[in-house]
Amino acid sequence: MTGKREEKRRKKRDSRVTAPMISWQMVLAILGIMVILVILVILQSFIFDAYRDRLAAMVGVLTYYLICVCVLLAVLVWLVWRRLMGKPLRKIAQAARRVAQGDFSVQVDSGKRGGKRAGKKNEIDVLIDDFNTMTRELAGNEMLKSDFIANVSHEIKTPLSIIQSYTKALKDGCVTADQQEQYMDTVLDAAEKLNSMITNILKLSKLENQQIFPWPETYQLGEQLRRCALNYMEKWQAKDIAFVIDVADVAVHYDASLMELVWNNLLSNAVKFTDPGGRIALTSRVEGGVIAVQIQDSGCGMDQETCSRIFEKFYQGDTSHASEGNGLGLALAKKVVDIAGGRILVESSPGKGTAVTVELKL
Repeated sequence: MTGKREEKRRKKRDSRVTAPMISWQMVLAILGIMVILVILVILQSFIFDAYRDRLAAMVGVLTYYLICVCVLLAVLVWLVWRRLMGKPLRKIAQAARRVAQGDFSVQVDSGKRGGKRAGKKNEIDVLIDDFNTMTRELAGNEMLKSDFIANVSHEIKTPLSIIQSYTKALKDGCVTADQQEQYMDTVLDAAEKLNSMITNILKLSKLENQQIFPWPETYQLGEQLRRCALNYMEKWQAKDIAFVIDVADVAVHYDASLMELVWNNLLSNAVKFTDPGGRIALTSRVEGGVIAVQIQDSGCGMDQETCSRIFEKFYQGDTSHASEGNGLGLALAKKVVDIAGGRILVESSPGKGTAVTVELKL
């Protein structure tokens, strides 16, 4: 029982707290108050000696004396508290009011400037650090939300404008009979793109906000990879791409439908960015309880800046293929891999193709 209590105490303790709550300034302040109390006791003894024979006068004087002592001690304690504890708490309170008003750029200064206590933190210091971290995260989330809304508005507006303008042209009879079919195909393509975008936005929003996911199931990963690759056979054959499949037949325990989203998005990108006559290799290997699935293409490749941003929503590094996607596929794949507890790695360089590796625990 004692061991369990000790373990609970350790869990409640914050390892970041490396300094006591009572600082040397507070100790000196307490010692100062104690010195004042000693002086007041000595004064009290003088009062007793002066009014020893006059009891009524002694009671009156002591009453006024004790009232003055209590007021003095209250003022001293208030000043000590205001200086050592109240000041940082007022800073946090003022910053919290600004956050409540929508200002997420606020940061609270802990007031540390080095010295012997450099690197040491008490509970108030840790509270300030957590508050600053919270405001930074809120500011980042606010920026992401603003960017997301702006991007969604822009991406949805483009196909809607196409649908509106081409439909109006068809209705007004401004299109010849030979062009009507072409115009209708353009409208259908824009509608399909809009439908795909909204579907991916809903999927991504659901994955980012839901807390309970379907129970994983055991299934053959090799079979799933082959099936996903064959879904794109018509596209890779149309571009005369040499497609190599060499995957291990191994059982995994994940949500099959979610993992299928990952493979479909990665394969779709590989086919899209590989030039006619190129090569794509879908391989997997098992090492130390981890299976690594790699999709390597001989496409245009990416620079380091693009590689660092490809998992951002709506980001499209190669604008020449912007009409073929909406920049949500890789963000969706990354989110699924994160949920599965794996990781996704990208290796690429301009003109030398791209290799995307997904590592999952067995």
